Amino acid sequence: MDDLVTERLVLHPLSVMEAERVAAGEPDSEDRWAPGYPADGDMVGARRFLTTCAITGDPQPFGAYEIRRREDGRAVGGLGFHGAPDEDRRVTIGYGLIPSAQGQGYASEALRELLRFARSRGITRVDGDADQDNVASHHVMSAAGMRLVSEDEELKYYRITWPEASGVF
Repeated sequence: MDDLVTERLVLHPLSVMEAERVAAGEPDSEDRWAPGYPADGDMVGARRFLTTCAITGDPQPFGAYEIRRREDGRAVGGLGFHGAPDEDRRVTIGYGLIPSAQGQGYASEALRELLRFARSRGITRVDGDADQDNVASHHVMSAAGMRLVSEDEELKYYRITWPEASGVF
């Protein structure tokens, strides 16, 4: 699977070996991690990806991606799908950045690219959620074109749908 490239970022699909290192927080000599990466959320996402791989096989291209800055190649966060699409071609996403990379528009840029990619692969709906008090994440999903569809005491739920799937599933 090829990297997804935006103006400032590279979204690199994690292999099982790379995900194992992220989950353990232990880089090897080839990893280029910014200070503070991986954060707890990155390790959780890598573990979720590894669990999916163990149960159903590697879901790529609907797996985990590392967010890297193009300018220096350093990993500053992660995003990805929580698993392969369901029978209605729907997926759930998650993302996060290390604190030093926040507030620069990276999360919105990465999420827009992941949504574009999902649509090109025939996905009909993408869901995401954020804690009630995570205003920055609410802004990221809105900026990427997702809309608030519901909320409860803990979370706000966002979604984007496309009436007709385009691309190949």
